[in-house]
Amino acid sequence: MAIAFGLTAVDMLVLAIAAFAGGAFGASIGALPAFCFTGFMVLIGEAGNVVSEAFVGGSPDVISGAAGGYGAGIVGPLAFGPVFGPHVAFAGGVAAAAYAAKYDGMYEPDDGDYHPAKDIAYALGTRPDVLAVGGIFGILGMAIRQTSGGLGVPIDPPAAGVILTAVIARLVFGYPVIGRARGSGLLDMSPFESGKMRSGEEVATDGGVAAERPAVEPWLPHQYKWTHVAMLGLVTGILGAYIFAKTGSLFLPFGISAASLLFLNLGVEKFPVTHHMTLPATFVASMAMTDGASVLVALGLGAFFGILGALFGEVYQRIFYAHSDTHFDPPAASIITTTLILGILALAGVFTTSAAIPLP
Repeated sequence: MAIAFGLTAVDMLVLAIAAFAGGAFGASIGALPAFCFTGFMVLIGEAGNVVSEAFVGGSPDVISGAAGGYGAGIVGPLAFGPVFGPHVAFAGGVAAAAYAAKYDGMYEPDDGDYHPAKDIAYALGTRPDVLAVGGIFGILGMAIRQTSGGLGVPIDPPAAGVILTAVIARLVFGYPVIGRARGSGLLDMSPFESGKMRSGEEVATDGGVAAERPAVEPWLPHQYKWTHVAMLGLVTGILGAYIFAKTGSLFLPFGISAASLLFLNLGVEKFPVTHHMTLPATFVASMAMTDGASVLVALGLGAFFGILGALFGEVYQRIFYAHSDTHFDPPAASIITTTLILGILALAGVFTTSAAIPLP
């Protein structure tokens, strides 16, 4: 019997089982390594799609159409599905880290470190209860993604799964949703810059372990100054739009950004995070060029939305990450916002297409 969003009961059961495994695997290897695999799958799949279209005489416009939705070939079912979809594997890893830090004594922070639940680069191993938490949140992330896309909510559905599961994990495991500002407000990073630390009762961590932590914990200590992130958004937005203009791929720039985080995971200092900049830049370039805009116009729009993505990410990290105890993903929150803007513009008739953004 056909049910909601064009899926049968068997389809939904298969997705749920696969999402449980994907979320558990993401917990096992760690949220950030799992997201790197998302990037690898996108790179492999989109490169294959571009080459395939080239052999049959395709053009960028044809390729864009072939990769509609969440990508042709392996991109949709693997990179954005229950295997390495960020709403499944990454979200499962984030929730499992929150659970492990709360209930597992081996996840005690060292002096001066962030709360251990924020260490998403850490592989959580093979503990059945930890993996089960990852699996449950993988199912939840898949349900959110399917519901958001099925209802035609004009935002990026995988990003919605990442953010809502992170908030639910904080509520379920007893962490503050936002946390208490220790400067002049939630946006104030000066306590971190001055080296101010929490101490004593203020930082009694889970399990009764007291340790010093920075008073404010910026998501990326090397990437939080407004002018710095804006400049990064400018250049990566241009590159995302240019890559689309030359390949017609909606997701190749995102894949490059995501896969490049392998270097961050390996400890390369000051490595930037850019997928929340390249994705909206690519989408707006696609929407503009479909309506006949020149490459120069696409590059300008890409630069603008790259900057928007960067600044929104910084706002969200200051409000939802820096003062609480678990990982909240600023790029996903930024992508929700920028894709909502693009979706509204499409609904208003400014653009005739919406890239991969679902519409009601």
